[in-house]
Amino acid sequence: MSVAETIRRKLEEGLTPSTLVIEDQSHRHEGHAGHRPGGESHFHVTIVSEAFNGVSRVQRHRMVTSLLAADMGNPIHALALKTLTPAEAEKDDAL
Repeated sequence: MSVAETIRRKLEEGLTPSTLVIEDQSHRHEGHAGHRPGGESHFHVTIVSEAFNGVSRVQRHRMVTSLLAADMGNPIHALALKTLTPAEAEKDDAL
């Protein structure tokens, strides 16, 4: 199973998102710390979930990283997050 598939499975099981976009950005970090040949080390994740209602941005990020704790550091070197509630997603032009 690829790293992106592992991320998807864990986040879908833990947060039941209505939107989940996982982008492997490893190619942008070639030659930098944590980069591995073949990629799958640097990711950007956009996730929309009801689970984020009434939760601060910091706590949302903690929710995501706790689900991925076993993968943080290795194989995931870097993880950028965009965490939104469904209401916030409706107002977000970037989705």
